[in-house]
Amino acid sequence: MGWEMRVLVIIYGLVSYFLFFGTLVYFLGFVGDFFVPKFISSSASMPPLQALFVNIGLLLLWGIQHSVMAREGFKDYISNIIPAHTERSTYVLLSTLVLAFLMYYWQPIDGIVWQVQEPILQTGLWFLFALGWLLVIVSTFLTDHFDLFGLRQTWLHFVKRTYLPVSFTERFLYRWVRHPMMLGLFFAFWALPTMTLGHLVFSIGMSLYILIGLHFEEKGLVKSLGVPYEDYQKRTAKIIPKVY
Repeated sequence: MGWEMRVLVIIYGLVSYFLFFGTLVYFLGFVGDFFVPKFISSSASMPPLQALFVNIGLLLLWGIQHSVMAREGFKDYISNIIPAHTERSTYVLLSTLVLAFLMYYWQPIDGIVWQVQEPILQTGLWFLFALGWLLVIVSTFLTDHFDLFGLRQTWLHFVKRTYLPVSFTERFLYRWVRHPMMLGLFFAFWALPTMTLGHLVFSIGMSLYILIGLHFEEKGLVKSLGVPYEDYQKRTAKIIPKVY
């Protein structure tokens, strides 16, 4: 492959990466109900039952896209269409588009489930919310941030080096929990002073997706890594240290 095509590949990886992180920053405001034009708990504009069905459909779209594209069988199926060095970047790009679609068409549902008034408790919840997003970002660097988002694959292709999968290691947070990123997302989705009905639907839907997705991810990790990962499962909690 000529250098021109290799340049296009790395540009594709960079565009996918920065589009995702721009969307992720917007998503933080969308979930936290601040700074962005539309967030989860904006004023409702649709009857509650109709909004519920729309939102369930959006959550299913998100879950299906993530689950299907993450499976090895699907990766093998599209290997003749999408080269291996752009497969991860394509996953990141499509995930970005689906996330943007979800946020754009999300239908707020009025009604307060809880509203914390005590300033100290509000501060504590916002601290957990911020801690959750910090855990998400830090966790990506504890494995291989650039491999996770496809940049490593496109770079190795650019410099004509063979791609080798990232080796399994136990670093920092991964010594106590197998999925610290998901722990962070639970904090981000649930640790809020005000929980509306619409936000509750979102938090439940995303949490169910995480739990179901982790079940299949762990099966895949056992299959690919074998005994070392089985031993790791015995030593560590799945998400919450000392609990689950």
